[in-house]
Amino acid sequence: MSNLETTYLGLKLKNPLVAASSGLTGSVDKIVELEKAGVAAVVLKSVFEEQINNEVTSMLGNDQQAMDYPEAEDYIKNYLRENTISKHLELLKEVKKAVQIPVIASVNCISSAEWTTIAKDFEEAGADALELNIFHVPTDRNEKPGEVEQLYIDVLKKVKNEVTIPVSVKFGVYHSNIVGMADKLKANGAAGVVMFNRFYEPDINLETLELISSEVFSSPADIRRTLRWVGLVSTKVGGLDIAASTGIHDGDAVVKQILAGAQVAQLCSTLYLNGASVITKMIDDLSKFMEKWSFDKIEDFRGRLSYKNIPDPLMYERSQFMKYFSNRK
Repeated sequence: MSNLETTYLGLKLKNPLVAASSGLTGSVDKIVELEKAGVAAVVLKSVFEEQINNEVTSMLGNDQQAMDYPEAEDYIKNYLRENTISKHLELLKEVKKAVQIPVIASVNCISSAEWTTIAKDFEEAGADALELNIFHVPTDRNEKPGEVEQLYIDVLKKVKNEVTIPVSVKFGVYHSNIVGMADKLKANGAAGVVMFNRFYEPDINLETLELISSEVFSSPADIRRTLRWVGLVSTKVGGLDIAASTGIHDGDAVVKQILAGAQVAQLCSTLYLNGASVITKMIDDLSKFMEKWSFDKIEDFRGRLSYKNIPDPLMYERSQFMKYFSNRK
């Protein structure tokens, strides 16, 4: 029988399937169900810095008296912060008691503000690792690209000063040099990266002339962009664990990401669309693939088709369709 064990962020996992941070990892019962289905680790539902800030702004906006007193603003901000964090810490403690699999805490950051010190609270509450989900939307035309990248580094360094548990950074595809970004994160203490986070994307309703949210779930086709960068980063940045994310809907997608060099695959949309039972199916598909090719363990084929291990590495670099379309009439 194939050995599906792998290691991610120094954690020994029974297979490479990790439940990504979402509403499905926001309750004990749901996480227990995911564990029973076979998932190897979970990333808890994130603490959102942006959400806390918006709640503070909303409360202050409705209270003129609070706006007139800075100490009232500080009280509201601290109350909301502490209330939100205490709920997440309680969830973490309850989950750790209920399951045997590793539990990774998650913080959604948009700045390197003081509240990132909650990382220490998560560590003390029993988190096996910490995932920083960072995304900054640059709206200032004078903001330089280097300043955007430095924000990610500042958040990471600040958190690393607080904790001893492994820290990974979940970041997006919107960087001028993704390989370079991954390398900088590793140099500043990241044990791994999650590629990539899926952002809220706006759409326009032409019937109501309103700005609305676009489709929130990924599609199987979204794996293609992730696959390129997993193959490149796994080769170019040694010693950095990679969790592939976005577009992973079935067992074949998991196999492809491991072949490109990923340690694990994070699942989200497929769990919403297909239920926890899809995990069992993925594990079965992974086992069948390994048996077909006589692979005894995951390491036998991890990175087999990464940038450095294929006959034509330009397959990962090619970005234009010239060759493809020039032969079509």
